[in-house]
Amino acid sequence: MRVLLTGAGGQLGRDLQLALAGEVPPGGVPLAPGHPRRPRSIDVVAADRSRLPIDVRGAVAAVVDGVRPDVIVHAAARTDVDGCEGDRDGAFLVNALGTRHLVEAAGRVGAHLVYISTDYVFDGRLGRPYCEWDEPNPLSVYGASKLAGEHECPPSATVVRTSWLAGVHGDNAVRRVLGLAREEAPLRFVDDQRGSPTFTADLAVRVAALALERLPGTYHVTNAGAATRFELARAVLAAVGADPGRVQAISTADLDPPPAAPRPVDSSLDNAGLRLAGWPALPAWEDGLSRFVAALGIAPGPR
Repeated sequence: MRVLLTGAGGQLGRDLQLALAGEVPPGGVPLAPGHPRRPRSIDVVAADRSRLPIDVRGAVAAVVDGVRPDVIVHAAARTDVDGCEGDRDGAFLVNALGTRHLVEAAGRVGAHLVYISTDYVFDGRLGRPYCEWDEPNPLSVYGASKLAGEHECPPSATVVRTSWLAGVHGDNAVRRVLGLAREEAPLRFVDDQRGSPTFTADLAVRVAALALERLPGTYHVTNAGAATRFELARAVLAAVGADPGRVQAISTADLDPPPAAPRPVDSSLDNAGLRLAGWPALPAWEDGLSRFVAALGIAPGPR
């Protein structure tokens, strides 16, 4: 089997390269003794933007026709939420039209497509975690462009919605909290935005399994549980032995400057599709956080 991976240079893409090859990404759950590291022969072709600019139709066609993959895992995206708000055309060019280019090329070579989407396709007003059959209603340009990408996918594709990603490779909220923790100033995080923190080491393994099974349809894939930004920041400090009391709760309205793009109040995801299909839940986000910190080599110190 040959798998073409887009967005291979991103934090999820780098972990997907390992997971698709049967390896454990940094911070992932260790394999049990005797577990086969490569369940089947897989040739992973990892393409970052320099090799595969998905917003250029001819480039996409050339790469896909040359590689002739059995599966395309599409992790490339424009993910700068506030940047997308000021550049609607740019967001839709990459996230929507770029996906259309891949769908077209995949159809030509008979490849199964796996598309990575986001919790931001929802408005956060439901009052409970969203399942796969709840109606999307994005608040931001980013969310709208990712939903447009979902609409470009054929029914046979696998659409994976996930949220609040943190990986060892890349910039993310958890690493920013760790950076701020080294400073003397108080840490201020909003307590009126709730979601499902997800660690790419765990997500990548599940996405790889879905890709190899070629399961059609939409699946929510997150670490178990939910938290506010405030609760996540406190947990990060506690995980490294720092004082979680340094974190102050504020409201989104208190942010200065205010974010350009509106955020959902509660975009936590219910992984109902996987649960109903008999797949085990991913570990709790707190467990993923502990392994993430260990993978960074941060030893807990005195509080």
